[in-house]
Parts: sequence; structure tokens; C-alpha cells
Amino acid sequence: MSGIETTGSKRLVLVSGRAHPQLAQQIADELGTELMPTDSRTFANGELYARYDESVRGTDAFVIQSHAAPINEWLMEQLIMVDALKRASAKRITVVSPFYPYARQDKKGRGREPISARLVADLYKAAGADRIMSIDLHAAQIQGFFDGPVDHLFAMPVLLEHFREQLDASTLTVVSPDMGRVRVADIWSDKLGAPLAIIHKRRDPLVPNQVSVHEIVGDVNGRVCLLVDDLIDTGRTIVKAAEALKANGATGVVVAATHAVFSNPATEILQSEVIDSVVVTDTLPVPLEKRWDRLTVLPIAPLLARAIHEVFEDGSVTSMFDGAA
Repeated sequence: MSGIETTGSKRLVLVSGRAHPQLAQQIADELGTELMPTDSRTFANGELYARYDESVRGTDAFVIQSHAAPINEWLMEQLIMVDALKRASAKRITVVSPFYPYARQDKKGRGREPISARLVADLYKAAGADRIMSIDLHAAQIQGFFDGPVDHLFAMPVLLEHFREQLDASTLTVVSPDMGRVRVADIWSDKLGAPLAIIHKRRDPLVPNQVSVHEIVGDVNGRVCLLVDDLIDTGRTIVKAAEALKANGATGVVVAATHAVFSNPATEILQSEVIDSVVVTDTLPVPLEKRWDRLTVLPIAPLLARAIHEVFEDGSVTSMFDGAA
């Protein structure tokens, strides 16, 4: 049987959707276990199907799915996999969504808008999920949308370890690309012992993925700027921020982000001469055609595996972050 046997016959089962099987396999390897064999299919009309090849009765099940494009298909597949576990008498079901789907629709900015991040939480609950695990939620209040435990993990320790080796703190300035990320950038600033700068941007609410005005709060002249964000979608926001930093005298711009959404034409845009390097994690798959020589992709599986182990052993996920969040 797949899974880890413990005293009292408690059993951990890992199942994976088809969006990012490499990540699920790496998590299984870290835990010293195997993925549950699953018969996953897409029928001719687009309907999805999932069946587990072994019994999951009484297990502690973790359903791993990365929400890359086509996001709605992978969300539906995860919901179906949760439903199958519930109907097969799994004891506890944890949804592992490293990149939470629809996280940017977390509030009503204007009238007659949905709060889709709440809807997704309701869908997980209705399908049978007892718990959610995610990394760097776009908005912290999403934790309150789900009526149950939410393990909000942070990629910062993984990224910090990389930058401590790569960057000189004496010439470094941490930059928040917008007002919403200031708190996170402030923690980065403390951890790296580097000053903080903030880019104030104004969007046209009627034009998606476009940023109009940039004003920089803080001194970036003669500094290497580390732009920190939770995700990169088309890359336009980051490139415009990098252009503003270079125009204000920054000697270099390094970009750090947890989720490499990389919607077209992100890979072309991010290869701009104003960006020296981009560092992301593999919460989402980054295929070879979306990689270039100045992109570094750090593995996130060790972090997720450790969190899954803590949940399974009824340990503390919070203690993993040393109060850093």
C-alpha cells in the first residue's frame, strides 16, 4: 500500500492532480513515501474523472494540485478528487494548493463584483475538504474565508537563503512594488538588514494588467534593488517598477516572487534590460519554454513536505516560520 504507516495504523496518503506532477513527486520523495496511484481522465466533452487504485478508508489524505492554466480545469479536478476521497471514507482531507486559485478576487473593489476567493473556499468545503494548505496568499484575509484550519505557508525562508548567498546587504535596498506588499517587504528588509523603498502605483480600474503612474518613496540611487512580490503574472507591473527604479539611479534590479504565473507574454517582458535577474519558486510549473538564462527557479517541495509532515503528526506549522510572518 502507498503511504506511511505509523503506530495506531494512522496512514498518510498523498494524491496528485495532473497540473504539476513533478512537484507532487518531489514532495513524496521528501517524505519518503509514494503517490497514491490514481486513474485520472478527461472525457471527450471535457468532463473530468478520478478514481483511486487503492483503499483510502480512514486515511489522512493530502490532495496536491497547482493551479496553472487552464486554472478552472485544474480547480475542478481537485474538487472531484476531494469528493472521491470523501465518498471513499478518508478520515481527514487536506487541500494542498500552493498557489490559491482566484486569490486576487478577495474583495469587492467596485459594485456588482464577485468575491471569487471566498467562492473557491466554499467549493473546497462543499467538496469535503477539512483543511487548506497554501503558500503566500495574495491577501491574508483569505484564511478567514474557509471554515476550518488554513495552513498559510511562506516561501520567504527559501528565497532568503538564496539571496543571503547572492547579494551584498550593504548595497541592497528592498523594494515593495505597491502599497499592498509593504508589510511583506518590511519583513524582508528586517531579515536582510537592508533599507526599504516603496513604489506607489496607480492603476486605471477599467484597464486590466496596466499600471499608469509610479512614485518612489525611499532612496534607491546607487543601490541594488530587490523587488519582492507574491506573484508575477504578465510581468508588466514588475518591468514598469524596474524602469522607475533604474530611472531613479538604481544600479541593479533583482526580482523575487513566489508564484511564477507567467501568462504570455511574461517571459519576453521579463527579459527586459532593466531587470538583472528573476528568482521564483516552483509552486507552479515553469516549463523549459518559459525559462531563460537570468531566471532561477528554487524548489518548494521541501517546505511543503515539512508542513505536510507537521500536519500529519499533529505538530506545529507555525513554528516552521519562527514568527517571521
